[in-house]
Amino acid sequence: MKERLIKKFEDEIQALDRELKLELPKEIKRARELGDLRENAEYAAAKERQRLVEARISMLKKRVSEIALINIERIPADRAGFGSTIHVVENNGDQLVFQLVMPEDADAAKGLISTTSPIGRAFLNKEPGDTVKVVTPGGTREFEITRLATIHDESRE
Repeated sequence: MKERLIKKFEDEIQALDRELKLELPKEIKRARELGDLRENAEYAAAKERQRLVEARISMLKKRVSEIALINIERIPADRAGFGSTIHVVENNGDQLVFQLVMPEDADAAKGLISTTSPIGRAFLNKEPGDTVKVVTPGGTREFEITRLATIHDESRE
């Protein structure tokens, strides 16, 4: 999982780097040829995109270095932690499956829950049989953990 995330970020860095070094210089050159730079919307847009791409590359490189430092061995093998897949029954009877992921991979509709979200934090260090109550903007939710697969189990499959 850690390697997949790093690869995803490195692929995005590579694509952004290509845009920064190949495409944007051409756009800026084309815009310069249009004349007065003070009233040149194309030039301003290209320069703004250049700043955004540089900032995104910087942020992604920082995340890659942070992820590379994650010591998988320190994540519990018997309790919920980063990378865990958690099967739960909500107090209304709904059966749900969540996976604890990095904030940038979170997608609640797909069951990908950030370890920094209220629900994600509530599940950390819990095990099957535990009941978890979470206060969310939509009200208090209660879950019972029925099954757990940690990142260690996932890597053995």
